[in-house]
Amino acid sequence: MIWEHYPDNDNNNNGEESNSNNNNFDENNDNNGSFFFEPIAQLEGHENEIKCLAWNATGSLLASCGRDKTIWIWECFLPGTIGGVETSAAAGGDNTGGDEDHGEFECLAVLQGHEGDVKSIVFGPSHSQWGEGDEVLFSASYDNTIKVWAEEGGDWYCAATLGSDSFVPRSISSSTEDDAGALTQSGGGTVHSSTVWSLGLTPGGVRLFSGSEDGSMAIWKMYTAAERKRLFPRANSTVVCSTDGLWNCVGKLPDAHSTYAILSIDCAPSRAGHGRIVSGGGDNSINIYREETTAGANSDAPKFAIEAMAIDAHDGDVNCAKWHPRDGTCLVSCGDDGAVK
Repeated sequence: MIWEHYPDNDNNNNGEESNSNNNNFDENNDNNGSFFFEPIAQLEGHENEIKCLAWNATGSLLASCGRDKTIWIWECFLPGTIGGVETSAAAGGDNTGGDEDHGEFECLAVLQGHEGDVKSIVFGPSHSQWGEGDEVLFSASYDNTIKVWAEEGGDWYCAATLGSDSFVPRSISSSTEDDAGALTQSGGGTVHSSTVWSLGLTPGGVRLFSGSEDGSMAIWKMYTAAERKRLFPRANSTVVCSTDGLWNCVGKLPDAHSTYAILSIDCAPSRAGHGRIVSGGGDNSINIYREETTAGANSDAPKFAIEAMAIDAHDGDVNCAKWHPRDGTCLVSCGDDGAVK
């Protein structure tokens, strides 16, 4: 369901409802507000529960994923967005959508490839390393993997599958830290042994975090095609195209939430400082990690330490924890207890 924000010009009669449609909801419980939300479209196609939605950076694409193992990508022609009513009108296009033109939605692609429920999706920049498009789409699944989807000639395709293997750069050797909470350098094999529940992408789009049912958090770094050829010769046979870059697991927090599932990951905005992430888990807790700048740490072998913990932050699983998009000192969480904090 797509909802739009409207000025409530008729809601000036002693608190009476301006619209009798039960699907509408007011921004203020006392009905004295000046705005309300109204459903403007309902997109159909999935055969089962829809688990996650994601907009791209410009709001021109919407992705949905669900239990039917598919990902749908919709092109959105919304007023004020690229290709929307205002843009078309300004270009001399036909804008005769009636008294209330809410825009249009067109399915561009149905992506299939995961062998299990698709739990989480997020758009990120392609950095001109995958396909012709400016963006790629990441998806996490019940099949223990992450897939990277790219666009080429108007068609979306699976550019990479993350999870079945990882590579150690030629510039460093494989190592393991024994300290509590330390990061283990991954040197091959399966990255996650169970469902990948959550994904978090850094503001620059060059580092990805994934959280799993197995209690681990993996850190992925993007390498360009040139870096892949120079640092990871073994990975050359795994790429779809010779010009593709590489997403490689450069480390892992094996017990980020003890043995409980990591249900949510979010990367802080740039102003919050480098390498700050929040995670929520099945242990009812919220953890905040920060990247260390100690000797020996680098982007190929990063080190993260817990900066803060909120034990029993909710009376149940912490299903989502998100930073304020601009203020890195504020975050919000929700849980199975029905509370938003």
